[in-house]
Amino acid sequence: MAGRLGKLDDLKRAIATAIVGQSDVVDQLLIGLLAGGHCLLEGVPGLGKTLLVRTLGEALELDFRRVQFTPDLMPSDILGTELLEEDHGTGHRSFRFQQGPVFTNLLLADELNRTPPKTQAALLEAMQEKTVSYGGKTYQLPRPFFVLATQNPLEQAGTYPLPEAQLDRFLLHVRVGYPSEAEERDILSLTTGGAGGAVPRVMGADDVLALQAWVRDVHLSDDMLGWITALVRATRPGDAAAPQAVADYVRWGAGPRAGQSLVLCAKARALLHGRLAATRDDIAALAAPVMRHRLLMSFAAEAEGKSADDVVAALLAHLPPPAA
Repeated sequence: MAGRLGKLDDLKRAIATAIVGQSDVVDQLLIGLLAGGHCLLEGVPGLGKTLLVRTLGEALELDFRRVQFTPDLMPSDILGTELLEEDHGTGHRSFRFQQGPVFTNLLLADELNRTPPKTQAALLEAMQEKTVSYGGKTYQLPRPFFVLATQNPLEQAGTYPLPEAQLDRFLLHVRVGYPSEAEERDILSLTTGGAGGAVPRVMGADDVLALQAWVRDVHLSDDMLGWITALVRATRPGDAAAPQAVADYVRWGAGPRAGQSLVLCAKARALLHGRLAATRDDIAALAAPVMRHRLLMSFAAEAEGKSADDVVAALLAHLPPPAA
């Protein structure tokens, strides 16, 4: 076990050979991977989201595919389709299922909100069930299977925003921000010079699956479990423990899946930092990425410039963690 935990540090260093900064984003993606969930990345173009996912795939020795979502993309373009083949010796014809790009370990769904709901739903069903059904047959997706979907927060024309029920399928909503001045200088130097070296390959699929199994065994005390339950329930307007910010700015709060996600992510963060017990810091650090896409904000929040992150911050202040 110690050997595989040590590989997590090697994985971070391998990613750092191609990615400058973005340590919080990298940690959250690795947490999503360890917890066995999928991540939604949001950030303006040019921040290296595609490069980050590709680098992660190379360092993990996983199959990686990228799909650019467009308004004319059909479900079969992602899932696959049946082809009619003829045996030239016998003349017999039969259908063969041609697997689509979803049959991979690491899938980058670029600009997911640019494709119509029918295609979005086809991908999200595969994410949830980790299978593809076609022509009366069910096909298992490879293990591990990890989807990183991106969306641009600026452009709204020609997009199809994901419904709340589909957003809830993503374990984490990761915000990718601008780099610091020093990081941006390093980016310019790194990307405009000679070609960099290959990303070291430090882990395989078996290592990832073993770490995902260990996440479930990380200890979470009853007090911490109670705190997570209270935080999630307090996002719902009308709950007795809800702070005023929830009553003022939230139309619908998070469901039980948010609590499940926060438990798994806290455990995964503990394992990522080499610990076998999750702490209050793990929970507080991941409360916003877990819940920001699960809160339906009101018109008053939009008018006053309040975000889901503001509500989560108010929750953490209103419901402090139990004493150690």
